[in-house]
Amino acid sequence: MNHIAKRTISALSVAAAVVLAILFAPPVCFPPAFALIYIFALVEYCQLLKRKVSFCSVRGISWLIAGSVLLALPFAALPFIALTRGSIWMLYLIFIVKLSDMGGFALGMAFGRHKLCPTISPNKSWEGLFGSLLASTLISLAFIGVTRFPCWKAVVFGIIAALVGTFGDLVESKFKRWVEVKDSSTFLPAGMGGVLDTFDSLLFAPAILALLIETI
Repeated sequence: MNHIAKRTISALSVAAAVVLAILFAPPVCFPPAFALIYIFALVEYCQLLKRKVSFCSVRGISWLIAGSVLLALPFAALPFIALTRGSIWMLYLIFIVKLSDMGGFALGMAFGRHKLCPTISPNKSWEGLFGSLLASTLISLAFIGVTRFPCWKAVVFGIIAALVGTFGDLVESKFKRWVEVKDSSTFLPAGMGGVLDTFDSLLFAPAILALLIETI
């Protein structure tokens, strides 16, 4: 079994476990669970950051504060959505972002010819971005029975999720390129990388989409 197949099977197994946890765990469990994941993500970030800066310097402290705040966005927004709107809404936000990733990966692998941002992420293509937009929009439309969105709003949410998710991915890729690593860690099995690698596309999307739910 090749690397991509192993990684795909591992990702699907982790995704299935996450879906079951979201559907069957009481919402009150999510804040401490995400707080624990946040700690793992912050530890990874600090381990990578110390390759380039000293935490005893003003620059190092600034990077540490900025990273801590940035990483707090998804790990606060997701449990907030679960507590205020229900677990299925949190699942909706995760699905439209992460399945957007999968759509982009699939179309990018099959048809990717025109590079999106080669200096940051050489494997990303405009064709892959189209796949991300298509996948997230279809998933958003599939959740209309839950969200009760009109079609136009479901499409808007799908598009925004893909664009903001891609931006988060690029931000994490830029950081990893700066610290000269391929994966944030080897915490997850079968070459899936670390917590930062898993949550890269979710860096900004949950907080932005949570805000938009109330405003548009």
